[in-house]
Amino acid sequence: MQRRSVLATTMAALAFTVAAGLTVTGCGSGRMAALHANCRTKGLSWKVTVLKAAPHSAQREAKLSVVNKGSQPCVFDGFPTFAVHVGKGPESDGKGQGRTMPIDLRRGGMVTTHLRYKDHGPGMTPADCLVSNDEAIVGAPRDRHQKLIKVRDEKGKKTRMNICEQTIWMGPPIEQNG
Repeated sequence: MQRRSVLATTMAALAFTVAAGLTVTGCGSGRMAALHANCRTKGLSWKVTVLKAAPHSAQREAKLSVVNKGSQPCVFDGFPTFAVHVGKGPESDGKGQGRTMPIDLRRGGMVTTHLRYKDHGPGMTPADCLVSNDEAIVGAPRDRHQKLIKVRDEKGKKTRMNICEQTIWMGPPIEQNG
């Protein structure tokens, strides 16, 4: 009888260990990411959405959404390239804040990065800002290729990013489930 109890306890511990291991090394984990190549700009679909302005605030928020349109999973490892400029003139570049973790991005999977920048405040016009453009340059982390995309509002209409400083702050990329 005691031998069955020890065997049952051992089997329960083994089942728990296997279940915990599967949780740690799930499909979206860094361990699985080591099996896939880095995401490339051309294999991703990009969208930047400027969010509704908060009243009486000079800070503006936007969201950069990235979908893996490639035929295979890929690793989104780091902050994407993000820049807004006027021709060869002034430029505002994205700078990451916080710590990133590699994301194993399945085919059709999405990653979002939150953006924050100084917009023209009360008493200012967009012309007072360093950069104003309806296009942004984006690129996958660790990829030297870049892509030009249109800036949209929350309703999907073309809009402009009016950026009054040289830096656009980026939060760490987050995988979106759904």
